[in-house]
Amino acid sequence: MDVAHLGHVEMLTPKLEESVRFFVDLCGMTECGRKGDSVYLRCYDDYERCSLKLTASKQPGLGHVAYRTRSPQALDRRVAALKGSGLEIGWNDGDLGHGPAYVCTDPDGHKIELYYETEWYQAPPELRPALKNQAEKFPGRGMNLRRLDHWNALAADIKANREFYENYLGFRLTEQIVLDNGIEAGMWMTCTNKSYDLAYSRDNTGSHGRLHHITFAANSREEVLLAADVALENGVRIETGPHKHAIQQTFFLYMFEPGGNRVEIANAVARLILAPDWKPIRWSEAERKKGQAWGLKTIESFHTYGTPVVEVVEKV
Repeated sequence: MDVAHLGHVEMLTPKLEESVRFFVDLCGMTECGRKGDSVYLRCYDDYERCSLKLTASKQPGLGHVAYRTRSPQALDRRVAALKGSGLEIGWNDGDLGHGPAYVCTDPDGHKIELYYETEWYQAPPELRPALKNQAEKFPGRGMNLRRLDHWNALAADIKANREFYENYLGFRLTEQIVLDNGIEAGMWMTCTNKSYDLAYSRDNTGSHGRLHHITFAANSREEVLLAADVALENGVRIETGPHKHAIQQTFFLYMFEPGGNRVEIANAVARLILAPDWKPIRWSEAERKKGQAWGLKTIESFHTYGTPVVEVVEKV
């Protein structure tokens, strides 16, 4: 348990300023810095300076995902574990809001940064909250996103990535999908007492390093419904939801930001994993064919679309 939590995610977008306006005006996030081709944004109750880094790019997708470790010693242990794995890249000088980071990739090619030194957000006078145990005042704007919750990757080999997170980063598996032929098709893992901090789904195109979605937490189910109204009124394309997932029981809404990346808005805490001897829940192929817990059938694009976009070849 050397990794403390998900720190921030870098999202690539071909429409930088439109993506910024989406997250600030409609999602209720705050711009907290600019550097080069990147804009840094934060949710109002994340304690670190940055929750989301938006970087201009020719096509949408994931730049990197960053995890904060529990101590400098924990970071050193993870670096030592990764050396010789063939997945390490090395140190960088850090970024706006955090110190030096050790960079690696998962087996599928998604870039991961590990860091400890960080900047605790200090709200300017106009954004100071009424309650001192909150990082920033409630925005009262759009979807009012509270915090960055998790991210979902697409990967060609789920088992290899599960073993990477278990063996090198110390995450725990909480739920998974295993097909009838024994192939692992999905995984949900945690480094905290949340039921999951990341999810990986099998990329049916066979591509590597793609992003499925990034998830932000609203305060309640009711605010997920409010997010749907905000999206509707502003012409945002809703892909699916609001529904309830069977796996992890999250109440969710999926939409697309202007750059083409999928974004999920979910209730703040679906479930907690408190048992030290938690036994992972395994979902079979037949059980998953039943779809979500309730709501409409999952739209087909949810199983095929990711960023960057690749052409899906129909099998004859």
